[in-house]
Amino acid sequence: MWREAACQTFSGAGFKEPATAARPAAAERQLGCRLPAELVSLLQGTDGIVGHDGVDTVWPLERIVEDNLHFWSDGYLADLYMPFGALIFFGDNGGGDQFAFVRTPPRPDIFVWQHEDHSRRWVARGLQDYPERALVDDGGGDWYK
Repeated sequence: MWREAACQTFSGAGFKEPATAARPAAAERQLGCRLPAELVSLLQGTDGIVGHDGVDTVWPLERIVEDNLHFWSDGYLADLYMPFGALIFFGDNGGGDQFAFVRTPPRPDIFVWQHEDHSRRWVARGLQDYPERALVDDGGGDWYK
């Protein structure tokens, strides 16, 4: 389902081997929180989606864990920005802006964190909507501006 939907928007989308059922559960233990059900479903169909110019439109599970642990615990980031603990990042635009679910309180909507001005704003109704929006643009990855 996820691969087909992505390819309908961008025929050049790239995919990785699906994550086994045990990997999302292990990631949730590492993160100390549940991953959104839609994200788990996508990762079990493909461990990430590669979009235009090789950008990880949806990160592989390993990167989701590593980057979120970094965002949640890095003291330098904590000094510069509002806390990131309410977000769970899962993709980027290749230029520094990150895409995330709100995990506290849980909701299906996707938000972008724009690194230049630290703004956070809504960009998609959910993970089914996000690839349709993110993969349609080949003009530098700023489809959400």
